[in-house]
Amino acid sequence: MVEATLTRQVRGVELFERRAGQGPPTVVLHGGPGAHHDYLLPGFDTLARGRTLVYYDQRGGGRSAVARDVPCGWQEQVADLEDLRVLWGQETLVLAGYSWGGLLAVLYALEHPRRVARLALVSPAPVWRGARDEYERRLAERNAASAIVEARRRLQDGGLREVDAPFYRQRMFELSVAGYFHDPALATKLTPFRITGRTQQAVWDSLGDFDLRSRLAGLDVPAVIVHGEDDPIPIETAAVTAGLLAAPLIRIPDCGHVPYVEAPAAFHAALDPFLPRTDQPWTRD
Repeated sequence: MVEATLTRQVRGVELFERRAGQGPPTVVLHGGPGAHHDYLLPGFDTLARGRTLVYYDQRGGGRSAVARDVPCGWQEQVADLEDLRVLWGQETLVLAGYSWGGLLAVLYALEHPRRVARLALVSPAPVWRGARDEYERRLAERNAASAIVEARRRLQDGGLREVDAPFYRQRMFELSVAGYFHDPALATKLTPFRITGRTQQAVWDSLGDFDLRSRLAGLDVPAVIVHGEDDPIPIETAAVTAGLLAAPLIRIPDCGHVPYVEAPAAFHAALDPFLPRTDQPWTRD
């Protein structure tokens, strides 16, 4: 697989970019906010055959760190993507957004509707604040499950931190994300990542009491939504988004928030026919 990395200068900040594969480009938007693209690997890279996947670390996260006084709200994230489009020399973008990246893709499409050719949303964050509150409630409930709490207690009290600090950090990460999975044991397969808290807070603060539903109803773009039936983000919210976009909702059973880890075959089968590739024409229809 062809792979390349570089740094882009965009609106006064440096954004880290990684490309994988060859063929028509699909821009992959990672979750968070404040995370980085690495934790989508290697799962998303299975889609690189016959197309180029263009990843970048969004401002304020990963290898696109910024000073504390640099704004990182949703408007800045959308503007960065539009400037990247211009730098890439593309009239339109095919966007594959995961989790918060799905919401970022929607925000970009609402601000620049003529610049989106196709929209793939994977485990997308809800498009209104009330649904986000319900997701946070469900995730907190899962993280408070007795098995997870007890495993965390045993780890913290077992002395592993002093004996093998890297392994201790790995296990603590796995327990911190276990609530996202239908089968918490699969958390061991997720590439570790970190969230930059200031960036995360800046994005949600900038969105405020958001509700994009009325605007989404007027958006005309080919779209598909992929969502695990056991995602702490309620699948009902994905169904609402799919209805507003007149898009199919591909439900993955026995799967939580991370289908590229939990159900890789179903994940690939849902997205590969939709995203442009060398043997599939690049059209907006």
